[in-house]
Amino acid sequence: MTDASSPSATSVQAPRSSRDKLLDSAIACFDEHGLTGMTIEQIRRHANSSVGSMYHHFGNREGLIAALFLQLLDDQMAWSRAEIDAATTPRQTVRALIHGYLDWVTHHPVEARFMYAARSEVATSSSAGSLKEKNKQRFGPLLAVLKAGVESGDIRSLPRETFASLLVGPSENYCRAWLSDRVSDAPVDHTDVFVEAAWRAISTSPID
Repeated sequence: MTDASSPSATSVQAPRSSRDKLLDSAIACFDEHGLTGMTIEQIRRHANSSVGSMYHHFGNREGLIAALFLQLLDDQMAWSRAEIDAATTPRQTVRALIHGYLDWVTHHPVEARFMYAARSEVATSSSAGSLKEKNKQRFGPLLAVLKAGVESGDIRSLPRETFASLLVGPSENYCRAWLSDRVSDAPVDHTDVFVEAAWRAISTSPID
């Protein structure tokens, strides 16, 4: 599912496996029919795949949706990993997280729509544990930076579970509005606005 323009992509693309082709077809069918409208048969025909291959890789429709969601979450994390790893201060880390998220959504609107549509279903499925682990991978390094910031007095001492909502919540809300055509400017165009809002929400000294 990695886009050729992704920072993690290589110049030579490996041949697509039957599993990857099915995931690609699922996104295409979602784009055409929506989450509730797309069917296993539509996806199988689009991928020119057998029923046996579909069920071998994913088990059922729930398994396919979860596999696609988790793969896209990996792609989303890979999109901003280099920027996050290069950050040396809490504020730079916050910026890297938010810029990476807004940039990914801007470049992958169909995939972003799928993730918003499927999140609740995946969170209550048999893949809920895998999703929880992915989110630990996603926010673990950030939480370590924030903890250090709290200890140094740069970051407010807040309940751990509130940080993600304070940092990414406003960006997510704008992305949803953009994906539903309620606003016209691309999410990444407002990176500075959302970085400043996030920093003000958690910093002990938000104004430079």
